[in-house]
Amino acid sequence: MPSKMETDYSKSGTRFIAVLPVKNQTADAKAAHMLREKVFNELYFKGYPKIPLQLIDEKLSKVYGAYSDFKRETIPPKAVGELLGVDAVLYSTLSECSTSFSYMYAPMRVSVMFELRSAKTGVTLWSSRYSTVERNYGLTREQLEMESWLTYEQTIQEVVDKAMKTLPDGPDSVT
Repeated sequence: MPSKMETDYSKSGTRFIAVLPVKNQTADAKAAHMLREKVFNELYFKGYPKIPLQLIDEKLSKVYGAYSDFKRETIPPKAVGELLGVDAVLYSTLSECSTSFSYMYAPMRVSVMFELRSAKTGVTLWSSRYSTVERNYGLTREQLEMESWLTYEQTIQEVVDKAMKTLPDGPDSVT
């Protein structure tokens, strides 16, 4: 799992992080929504204050048009910082979320990339990529589908947990 952190992260004064909508390179809109929610919650448990996702979306859509029209990667971190009063912006990309069904075997693959950028300078403060494969076995297609649905949320949570382990704890962290 490659991750990278700015050497002066602790001096960056990162407290408030805006979690932007996920850039979804898959056909699974539910997975992208779930990924964003899980990242939002994980940041809170790492000691970063919550900035409601609905507030972020409302403010961005006022400036950048309808929610589905703006591309999150084209929104500069400085603009988000000015709009929301945050210290950093978290960009997330869901590059894979798929399940392949074959006889008695259905692997579920999830791949994500995270990039935390300073709202003041635009510099990347932290980035991480993580991929995982959850292997499901069953005797029938129906059993494989059921196993896959049961592990769906768990697999996305695993990706978030592993990637976020490399992000330093926030200022409100309880150790």
